[in-house]
Amino acid sequence: MNRLSSALLAGALALGAVVPALAGPAAARPATEAPSGTAAVPVAAGARSAAGLPAAGAVAPGSLSDRRHPAEVAAHQAAGPVELLSVRGAGPFRIGASLARLSAAGLIDWTADGCPGVVHTGVTGEWAGKIILAFRHGRLVAIGTATAPPRSPAGASVGMFFAELEEIYGPRGELIRNDAGDDTAYLVRFGSRVELFTGHPIRAGVGWFEVGRADFVERGFRQGRSC
Repeated sequence: MNRLSSALLAGALALGAVVPALAGPAAARPATEAPSGTAAVPVAAGARSAAGLPAAGAVAPGSLSDRRHPAEVAAHQAAGPVELLSVRGAGPFRIGASLARLSAAGLIDWTADGCPGVVHTGVTGEWAGKIILAFRHGRLVAIGTATAPPRSPAGASVGMFFAELEEIYGPRGELIRNDAGDDTAYLVRFGSRVELFTGHPIRAGVGWFEVGRADFVERGFRQGRSC
């Protein structure tokens, strides 16, 4: 089956509801971007308390994320614990984590089957209503959001235009097209992991921000499915 559409995921994040249906991303995430210099769309409010959760970008010295651009480091240091969604994960939801372990810890809410071997889930706690998880063969491979916050360590988030992302990331990012040639996204690579920003189904600008393994996130966008 195709991946959950961003429209359904956005509704689930906004309402905290169970997502009972799956749909392809292309129809729900049309490509939209504004000319360079266009003013930003205001970012939606509604951040929740972050008490008791570790920062999403906290990493050990010398790791991949420890070699970020200085602006990203400064943004991370100024952000609250539920502000950041990075290629390492978000709070207790780390890329590569076990679905069984997270479930046993009481951190998983609803579940919805995707492609064979793929499960999408909601979460409990401070991140509830903010992120959707994707597991492949029991391991966390992607985290997505239709809300702002969270934002990337560089400061990018849902609600921005692609032109703004180009200003933030410069040569580190790129606009890409899917294999069908009918959808556009902005991609930032971090080794075998990526940040991916796709369009909003109604208005201009980013409507979906996803991080995780490139062989799941990027391939899912390019091929229209994550199997």
